[in-house]
Amino acid sequence: MSQAIVTALMAVAFCAVHIFVGRLEFLDREPRSRWLSFAGGVAVGYVFLHILPELGSHATTFEQALGLPPTLSESWVHALALAGLVLFYGIERALTHSRGRRRAEEGRDRPHRGIFRLHIAASALLIFVIAYLLNHREDTTAAGLILFFAAMILHFVTADYGTRHDHPEMYDERGRWVLVAATLVGWAVGTQLVLPQIVVGFLFAFVGGCIVLVVLKEELPEERKSYFLPFLGGAVIYSMLAIGEQYLAA
Repeated sequence: MSQAIVTALMAVAFCAVHIFVGRLEFLDREPRSRWLSFAGGVAVGYVFLHILPELGSHATTFEQALGLPPTLSESWVHALALAGLVLFYGIERALTHSRGRRRAEEGRDRPHRGIFRLHIAASALLIFVIAYLLNHREDTTAAGLILFFAAMILHFVTADYGTRHDHPEMYDERGRWVLVAATLVGWAVGTQLVLPQIVVGFLFAFVGGCIVLVVLKEELPEERKSYFLPFLGGAVIYSMLAIGEQYLAA
């Protein structure tokens, strides 16, 4: 089976999460589902064991392409990761502020529609990049692709659940279809367009920062009532699989 077919099936699985996350009733419970904490741990494990180490190789690309000193090229790469984190933090703060205003003024626990659309647009951008990277990753082994898929689909469960919780009516009506379109377009572009390595490095750095913020936003607030042990379990299990895969590939 060709890589394009395999990654197409993975993109379809991502789309299924966007469409059907609202039907995963075992996630919608108080206190917070342990599965969401487990998924968050896996996603963070992926960032620290795959994305952040790969930033080192992309820093070398920045150094060669832009003629920068090694330390400065590393700083630029990590600044891009920080930019992704700051972007999503700003959007999350805007969502929180908007919900608070509507709750006080209208008695509705929903953000304003414009702010929610901005959130969907930013999420679609992130999903587009992740879908593109299905076909353009530093680790081209089958095991590496499987680990990437597992980490990202669990990340989408966590992120989509959180997004839908903010405004379920708009998510179900239009938001999920925007995310589906971003997934399919990102995958399709990835099969036809090979970007320069410096751009791929930019995308990897941006994705890493975004995922860290999204996962920690879902796990850290006290009102989430999240679970440490499932989060730890997800991080440890994924770390063991990732290190084992690297050991076998060495």
